[in-house]
Amino acid sequence: MYAVIRTGGKQYRVAPGDVVRVESLSAQEDGSVEFADVLAFSGESGLLARPQSAKVLGTVVGEGRGDKILVFHFKRKKQYKKLQGHRQGFTQVRIREIQVDGNSYTA
Repeated sequence: MYAVIRTGGKQYRVAPGDVVRVESLSAQEDGSVEFADVLAFSGESGLLARPQSAKVLGTVVGEGRGDKILVFHFKRKKQYKKLQGHRQGFTQVRIREIQVDGNSYTA
């Protein structure tokens, strides 16, 4: 079974036990994270689009910053060039369980 969640403006397909890299987010003191925006769920009975009460629970494994991306601006014939670097922060989350309509699915 799996669920489709939305966080940081992106959608992720997750299953219990998966490790997912999402955009930086703040965790609670014990390192747990809860994703309440569940778009779809697929279990033994089939695909449920927008389940009534669903959430995905996970724990933070690590945090870091991605590879450097170079942003280059150039205007021809104007002697204008600008180079800028960017590193996007991320949080690695291990999916612990998926709770849907009172049922709990773990790895």
